[in-house]
Amino acid sequence: MLNKQAASDALELLTPAEMAEADRLTIGFGSSGLTLMQAAGKAIAEAARRMAGDGDILVLAGPGNNGGDGFVAAASLRRAGRRTRVALLGGRDHLSGDAALAAAAYDGPLEEIGPDTDYTNALLVDALFGAGLTRDLDGVAADAVRAMNASGAPILAVDLPSGIDGRTGAIRGVAIRATRTITFFRLKPGHLLLPGRLHCGAVEIAQIGIPESVLTAIRPSTSHNIPALWSGRLRTPAPGDHKYARGHVFVVSGPAHSTGAARLAAMGALRIGAGAVTVASPADALPINAAHLTAIMVRPCENAGELGRLLADPRPAAVVVGPGSGVGSGTRSNVEAALTSPAAIVLDADALTSWKDAGEALFARIAKRSASVVMTPHEGEFARLFRIEGARLDRARWGAKESSAIVVLKGYDTIVAAPDGRAAINSNATADLATAGSGDVLSGMIAGLLAQAMPAFEAACAAVWMHAEAGKAIGRGLIAEDLPGAIPAVLRRLGPALSH
Repeated sequence: MLNKQAASDALELLTPAEMAEADRLTIGFGSSGLTLMQAAGKAIAEAARRMAGDGDILVLAGPGNNGGDGFVAAASLRRAGRRTRVALLGGRDHLSGDAALAAAAYDGPLEEIGPDTDYTNALLVDALFGAGLTRDLDGVAADAVRAMNASGAPILAVDLPSGIDGRTGAIRGVAIRATRTITFFRLKPGHLLLPGRLHCGAVEIAQIGIPESVLTAIRPSTSHNIPALWSGRLRTPAPGDHKYARGHVFVVSGPAHSTGAARLAAMGALRIGAGAVTVASPADALPINAAHLTAIMVRPCENAGELGRLLADPRPAAVVVGPGSGVGSGTRSNVEAALTSPAAIVLDADALTSWKDAGEALFARIAKRSASVVMTPHEGEFARLFRIEGARLDRARWGAKESSAIVVLKGYDTIVAAPDGRAAINSNATADLATAGSGDVLSGMIAGLLAQAMPAFEAACAAVWMHAEAGKAIGRGLIAEDLPGAIPAVLRRLGPALSH
């Protein structure tokens, strides 16, 4: 777990534009751009010393402020007696402002990046381009990136590996594969979104004198999905609780040949803390579900009318529709029945695909509700329902706003987005979670937290993070049935965080 200060530093994510605003506000408070650059350069130098050991250091400097940071770092390293040289992209006459001042203060070996640049036998400090890159790399810059990657040398990236878009995590032509990245003040979305995250290596946040008060003015709407975001809203059992006080979750089962997904969702809901869970089961599936379930109740439910009557009971606090239910009019009718109930709703899998040609009608129904709706699509389901292209974070936000629902866009970099523009990016997933039924457990976990009256955005974020932690605890060989049993240990580890 992160300590309190580290969690604070890692919580808000700043886009490149927001980071530029943070710099501007700091300068307005009486600092200077050069002061910030000098602080950044010293932090880079310290990280480079740790990585390089006794070896040589080559700083690759670009024409902007990222290159200026590199010049400051090189000067600091040379003053500390480290063998350091700088290779500059373009001539000194391309530098301006604070970067030019930083270059003027550097008096060590300087060369221009070109075909003869030697990238071997040194730690490479990538200070070419930072998070604000908005074009594809080409020409000499692209050749330098390829040569650095091919050198086999360790690479310390400054701010973000050159070639990664700080807002989207996309590769702009070609990108550095860093061993480690040092960034400043706050993480950027590109540190967490794929494929950018895979290029960063371990990421270190350095504080360079930007006051946290700038966040009040900037009001960032993107967060890192860590417990600091939602742990204060996570309910713990109270001495006076009874099972319905902890929330009752209904999970709609599929037919006899497709019951496992609903049971996985039901187990996820129960393990995350719901006081009671009921599987609403078609008649042909009743014996199968009853034979597999003990702590989870089973109720007959043949159609949408019966589901509506079950959910009319004020005790069901949340309902999951979709896992294993089949694509078609029956599932659409079950969704409609759930939407007329007072329960919070999680729509997953077949419940989403069943509306692939009628998304606007679904969204109009959701918009009329006061209770929460959470949708949990993977990329394919999202594309079928929303039919929009673009960067992953943008699409998740658009989908949430368009649908009036919380959207959990699943993947290795799962994004949780709310209709009000908030979004959180998850970073603790394991590839072992890419197995059948894993998403069904997640849907149940979200419903279990909703049933405990956790706000929908925070419930989705918490479930995504805990689901990933459970997956990491199991590791290789994970199957979906393992996940519910791993949840209690995750909750126990959260205990100290919840006490603060």
